[in-house]
Amino acid sequence: MEKRDRYIAAIGEIVVEIMASERGDGFTEAQPFVGPFASGAPAIFIHQAALLGQACGIASCVGDDDFGRMNLDRLRISGVDVRAVAISRTRPTGSAFVRYAADGSRQFIFNIAHSACGEIAESEPLHAMVDRTDHLHVMGSSLFSESLAALTLDGISRVKARGGTVSFDPNVRPEAIADGFLHHSLPAILSQTDVFLPSGDELFIAHPGSREREALDALFDNGVTVVVHKRGSAGARYHDRALTIDQSAFPVDETDPTGAGDSFGATFLTYWLRGYAPKACLQMAAAAGAIAVTKQGPMEGAASANEIEALAKTTGALT
Repeated sequence: MEKRDRYIAAIGEIVVEIMASERGDGFTEAQPFVGPFASGAPAIFIHQAALLGQACGIASCVGDDDFGRMNLDRLRISGVDVRAVAISRTRPTGSAFVRYAADGSRQFIFNIAHSACGEIAESEPLHAMVDRTDHLHVMGSSLFSESLAALTLDGISRVKARGGTVSFDPNVRPEAIADGFLHHSLPAILSQTDVFLPSGDELFIAHPGSREREALDALFDNGVTVVVHKRGSAGARYHDRALTIDQSAFPVDETDPTGAGDSFGATFLTYWLRGYAPKACLQMAAAAGAIAVTKQGPMEGAASANEIEALAKTTGALT
């Protein structure tokens, strides 16, 4: 199968996001909100991949409600295969309320495990999606239950057995993974990960207290091929056994960073699977992340290949 025809898949939450309009601490008093926005880390990721013309799909579950229909409409329009998204007749679509503090940090209130997302389960459409998957992307935020962690691990094993590849973004959200299924699954996932996409201190998630070089060597020794370290305003850094590449962040006016890391990851992996050089993949991923922060809403800043490549070319290094 040619690289351009590879199929990328994700398994995990599809939710709506409701965002507080004013910065501050908490949700303990009446305040203005905007939304709903289509959201969910794997959904944001797969939406961006589809906008790049990538064949891709997602397995999930939404409610039989307007929030679910809004999300599915958004994904279908962008070109995502949603045949493996089930419709729950008893639970509502998942939700995330978010508020920014004055220092830019975020506070979330999630309803995921007890929403329709909690009904993600084995099905013929899900198995059919996994059977055509060449690359499976795993989000730590999606490991919110024992059953979903097991389903994800089974998908990883099946994709790897067919010669496919796996990427893993820890995407740690303490509010969503209080039961610790991410940490229980971490060794098994990392042992089969080809591309690791941590943000900030997530680089050390499997080796807390280590130095950068020690953490990288441990990851490579465990079978990881590529580490792409997302560092926010400090840019990004690519590592493999032989090479380290630094990429500065593109200067833009930030409105909302929600979803920027997912757009970054989708763009890097799409071009990596197409055989582009690491430097070009990193530049285009950084450009996608920069565009994403200029719009409010998790998917609102997702961009086309032309938009991303145009920004990447402003460095003069991408031709």
